Amino acid sequence: MTQQLKEILIANARLYETSDFLQGDPSWFMHQVSGKLNQEAMAFVASVLSYGNRQQFMPKIQSLLELSQYQMHFWIHDSTFRHTFPDDNSCFYRLYTNHQMTLFFEAYQHLMQQYGSLGDYIRLNAKTGFEAVEAISRYFSGQGITGIIPKDTASPCKRICMFLRWMVRTDSPVDLGIWEFIDKRTLIIPLDTHVMQQAQSLGLLTGRTTTMNTAIRLTRQLSEAFPDDPLKADFALFGYGVNHKQTDA
Repeated sequence: MTQQLKEILIANARLYETSDFLQGDPSWFMHQVSGKLNQEAMAFVASVLSYGNRQQFMPKIQSLLELSQYQMHFWIHDSTFRHTFPDDNSCFYRLYTNHQMTLFFEAYQHLMQQYGSLGDYIRLNAKTGFEAVEAISRYFSGQGITGIIPKDTASPCKRICMFLRWMVRTDSPVDLGIWEFIDKRTLIIPLDTHVMQQAQSLGLLTGRTTTMNTAIRLTRQLSEAFPDDPLKADFALFGYGVNHKQTDA
């Protein structure tokens, strides 16, 4: 990576990692609840629904926030969701039916009751970002949950990597940094089409396959600019994309 590219990434990260980033972003929801348990649970639920069009999935996450009365951990842990969320085959969001979401809540409840919280489960089963992705995929696939949570780490697991960024990164106006037991230097970039396009336009990637190996390879590249905090580059790539679009216009 050239010095010029490092400076571009650092400048964009500084410009875009602000509290303004929260507006319209799913990370906003975890800042609307109090207490680490609620923040963790709200963040996890928001992350699994964060795909497709933001104008469509943001209202769905908002509806769950309101159903939980801003107490997402206890809404799931104490089975309150069984009385307030319908268990039928109606569509909740895109490919997810109400019944599939209920099965997800049941599996998450089982994890909470077995370990205390998702954070406690990860603390026992992972030391790095990649191990945390593996552990989450392994647990939910073991509970029969597919689609909502990736069954393995063959895909880039973008939403899990995003959730881990929220939980682990410290000193950020966006990310919570409440999982001190995972080293933020081991996190993996949340790789999606947008990130892929920006990385390619900057010469950081040449291939077109979105896999976990690609995400790891890109993260290593980005760590040249941010050796102590490679996922600060997530904001840098976002900012570069915004500026690039404005320049093209």
